[in-house]
Amino acid sequence: MQSLIMKSSTEAVQSAAKEFLQFVNKGVSPYHVVEECKRRLLNAGFIELKESAQWDIKPSSKYFVTRNFSSLIAFAVGGGYQPGNGFSMIGAHTDSPCLRVKPRSKRTKQGCLQVGVECYGGGIWNTWFDRDLTVAGRVMVKSGDKLLHQLVHVSGPLLRIPHLAIHLQRDINDSFGPNKENHLVPILATAVQEELETGSSSSGDASSATNTAEKHHPALVKVLCSELGVEPEALLDFELCLTDTQPAALGGVYKEFIYSPRLDNLHSCYCALQGLMESCSGDTLDKDPNVRMITLYDNEEVGSESAQGAHSNLTELILSRLATSSCNPTAFQQAAPLSFMISADMAHAVHPNYQEKHEENHRPAFHKGPVIKFNSNQRYATTAVTASVVREVASQVGVPLQDVMVRNDSPCGSTIGPILAARLGVPVVDIGAPQLSMHSIREMCCTSSVLQSTSLFKGFFELFPSVRSRLVVE
Repeated sequence: MQSLIMKSSTEAVQSAAKEFLQFVNKGVSPYHVVEECKRRLLNAGFIELKESAQWDIKPSSKYFVTRNFSSLIAFAVGGGYQPGNGFSMIGAHTDSPCLRVKPRSKRTKQGCLQVGVECYGGGIWNTWFDRDLTVAGRVMVKSGDKLLHQLVHVSGPLLRIPHLAIHLQRDINDSFGPNKENHLVPILATAVQEELETGSSSSGDASSATNTAEKHHPALVKVLCSELGVEPEALLDFELCLTDTQPAALGGVYKEFIYSPRLDNLHSCYCALQGLMESCSGDTLDKDPNVRMITLYDNEEVGSESAQGAHSNLTELILSRLATSSCNPTAFQQAAPLSFMISADMAHAVHPNYQEKHEENHRPAFHKGPVIKFNSNQRYATTAVTASVVREVASQVGVPLQDVMVRNDSPCGSTIGPILAARLGVPVVDIGAPQLSMHSIREMCCTSSVLQSTSLFKGFFELFPSVRSRLVVE
C-alpha cells in the first residue's frame, strides 16, 4: 500500500487533504468557488484580466479572467511561448447538484413558512432530507445608480426539509421517491413565531409581488439584508443555492477519508488550481514553450450550454487572443494539434456493497490513483493516444493510474471532455479521482487522492511539451 500512495509521508497526504477541506468549505456556491480561486491566484502573483479590456500578455507571466463570476480561466505563459505553440490545459467545473431558491419563493402551508426551491442538476434528492441547510450565492443590489453583485453565505442553519415519519409511510425503507415539487420544500419558520417576533404574519402568495423583497418571506429577506448591510428596497435579484451547514471533514479510523459536500467537482477544481500554481513556483515556466491553463466552468451539471459553460465560446476566445499574431494568421489553428486538455471530473470508486454495478475488470479503488475514463461511444473523450500521454506523465512523477469503463448494461455519464474535444479540436483525456456517493449532499473520497491528483497535474504542466515532442501520431 505504501507504494500506492506514492511513497508520500502520511503528513504530506494529510496536509494536502486538510488544505482542500478549507477550499471546499469556502466553495459553497459556484460564485464562492471563483472568489476563493481568485484569492489564491492573486496571492500567488497572478494578474486579473477583464474580457472587455485589451490585454498585454508577457512571457513568464501569470493571469486569470472570470466570466459571470462563476467560471474562471487562469493561465501562465511560458518563457518560450510563441503564437502557434500549444496550450497545456486542465478543465473542471465549479457547479454541483443542489437546490436553488425560486425567483418567487414565498410559500405558507399549514402554518409553516416555506421557501420554494428548484432542483439543479441530478442530485440524490432524498439525501437533502433532515439536513441543517442554509443559503449561499450571489445577490444583485442597487447602490446609488450602480447595480452591484455581492456574495452572501449565511453561516447558521436556516432551513430544513423534514422526512415524513415512518408511521405514516410504512414502505419508506422499501421505496422512497419524493415528489420534487411537493416534498422538497424546506421550512423556514412557523407563522405563529413570525407573528410573535414581528407583530405580523406574511402572506404565502408571491404571485402578485411587484418587487424582489415581496417575492420572498420577510424573514428570509431580513437575513439577507443583514448579511449584506443593505435595505430590502436595494435588492434587485439573486441566485441562491441551498447548502449543508456541516463542514467537510477527515474521517475513518485512520483519517484516510474525506467526507464532504461538492467533491464533484471541487476536488478537481482545487487540484487543477494547486497543480498550476505549484508548477509556476520553480523555474520550469521560464523554459516552457506552451501556455499552462486551467479552465473552470459553470453549469456542467445541467449540460454546459450557457455563456459561462464549456459549450460557450469562452475557451476559444481566450485561446485565440493568446495565439493572435499579425505575422502568423493561422497561429490558432496550428496550436490546436499541439495542445492537450485533461478533463478532470470525479470517477466512481467500486462500492463494496454494490460491486456488481462495475465491470469486473474496471473497478477503481481508493488510494490506487486517479482514474482514466474510457467509453467507445464518446461519452468520454479519452483515446489510446491521450491515455498514453497521461500514462507517460504519471510514470515520470510516480503517480499510479487506474482505468474505468462502465458495463454494457449500465448508462454512462459524461463530462466537459467530449464537448471541448469537439469544439476545439484538441486531444482530450477524461480523468478523475475515485469517490463514493456521487451527487449526494455528502460525498466521500480518500485523502491520498488530493496529493496524487495535484502531483499528476503539476507534472503534466511541467512535462507535457517534452512528452508531446516525442509523440509520433499523424
